[in-house]
Amino acid sequence: MLLADQIITYQANSDLLRERIILVTGAGDGIGKAVALACAAVGARLILAGRTVAKLEQVYDLIASAGQLEPVIYPIDLEGATADDYDQLCVSIIDQFGHLDGLVHSAGILGQRTPLNNYRQDVWDRVLQVNVTAQFQMTQALMPALEKSNDGSVVFTSSSVGQVGRAFWGAYAVSKFAVEGMVQVWAAELEGLGSVRVNAINPGATATSMRAQAFPAENPSDLKTPDQITPAYLYLLGGHSSEVNGQSIKAQAR
Repeated sequence: MLLADQIITYQANSDLLRERIILVTGAGDGIGKAVALACAAVGARLILAGRTVAKLEQVYDLIASAGQLEPVIYPIDLEGATADDYDQLCVSIIDQFGHLDGLVHSAGILGQRTPLNNYRQDVWDRVLQVNVTAQFQMTQALMPALEKSNDGSVVFTSSSVGQVGRAFWGAYAVSKFAVEGMVQVWAAELEGLGSVRVNAINPGATATSMRAQAFPAENPSDLKTPDQITPAYLYLLGGHSSEVNGQSIKAQAR
């Protein structure tokens, strides 16, 4: 069992996720795109979920051109999706694949970098909706499909600002604290009841568009790239982590 907040490195076998069904949100860009490509490279069949169809199509083309299992594109806007939308997604997955082996929550929004005293209510609501409520609703709705897997894994994406409060991170930090808590509660409820486990990954400083938005003066070449942190996601999605539940781990570059 990993200790909470432990840093791991991992080298995945070429067939680690062979024919496993993995859904990744935010799969069109950044960490979500890198995780989707990494999963496909070790044998998974991807459900690419995201808001921008053109970006999802680009990821689809990369996977298809590599001769990997053909992915499925599932356009969804986490800000506007309803519980019924997630229920229908579950029905579609079970109808097409019979089960779901992995769910990766990568999609998220930053919101404002401003004191809480000045934080706009509408931005607060959007950040909590996308970063917390939608992830809860999707996970809850997809649990029947995950429970049909022999080795179901849910991976949330956390942040260091969701572990230690920092000034000016506003709703984003609060949302990541909520994610950390949700992982612990859900994992405790599932412990010993079946094959589904729930964990979180703190990617650390990674060169993404969100990071550039938060730190516009930062040199992205000084940061890890999204593909360098994918081993942590592969570890939690594969069978080697079948006993790991309720943990928050740090990703480390290869």
